[in-house]
Amino acid sequence: MAQPAQQGPTGAFIAASWVALIAGALTYLIGLWNAGMQLNEKGYYFTLLMYGLFAAVSLQKSVRDRSEAIPVSGLYFGLCWISVMLAVGLLGVGLFNASLAPSEKGFYAMAFVLSLFAAVAVQKNVRDVAAIKGTPHAGSGEAG
Repeated sequence: MAQPAQQGPTGAFIAASWVALIAGALTYLIGLWNAGMQLNEKGYYFTLLMYGLFAAVSLQKSVRDRSEAIPVSGLYFGLCWISVMLAVGLLGVGLFNASLAPSEKGFYAMAFVLSLFAAVAVQKNVRDVAAIKGTPHAGSGEAG
């Protein structure tokens, strides 16, 4: 019995994912650049964005690896979940305590969440396309 050919993401979905990632991250960063905050506050929010993006991609990869029976240690898997929750939680605490208008707080929260979601979609697309092309452990960042 022949297996159906694996179908990858459409070009439109790939483009939409990249546009969402760029729009979310760039909007967040432009807002941060223009904010009337002290430099240490800007550094805090910038670090949270970078940490959140890395954690979200790492969690997506770990979940996908496990679903494809690629070994992922329980410790690393747990750390991925903790990292995503920490990034979101720290952003929430920072925004709750910030002396920003509610609209600004919502702006940062939405741009952050959009960026994390889009980073997951982009990583999934990269992995799916690489898998169709036959790259071993596609999207893992590991050689062969």
